[in-house]
Amino acid sequence: MKDLERLLLERRLHEVLCRYARLCDERDWSLIGEVFSDGARAEYGGWPLRDRAAILSMLRKHLGGCGPTQHLLGNLQINVTDSHVSSRISVRAAHRGSAELAPLYYEAIGEYHDQWELTTAGWRIAFRQMRLLLETGDRSVLRPAA
Repeated sequence: MKDLERLLLERRLHEVLCRYARLCDERDWSLIGEVFSDGARAEYGGWPLRDRAAILSMLRKHLGGCGPTQHLLGNLQINVTDSHVSSRISVRAAHRGSAELAPLYYEAIGEYHDQWELTTAGWRIAFRQMRLLLETGDRSVLRPAA
């Protein structure tokens, strides 16, 4: 792969990753198909999710009733072989409580390890593994919408 092709690929993957952060922080669930492939699977902190619907359900369960959040992504690294594209990106996700939990916060620091699939609509995550490195605060702020 030529340098320019690699840079363009990295940019396209980065755009999808930013779309994921927006999906989470704005609770724009309609973006799920612009981030994950139809057959996507994931593992968040050791919890397996068998399909895209399960991924969306988990996100709604944890963020739907949460207060403001900010998912910061950085230090993207991509790996390209003849038949495989994967990436690794650092994540720092800050969560504030809502309503009676507004004074509380929860912060997760880790990495997303993604395997990518090129679909007719563009690059999508086919498998995600979230590796949690550090947590601080109170997980009770993560809750579904009332």
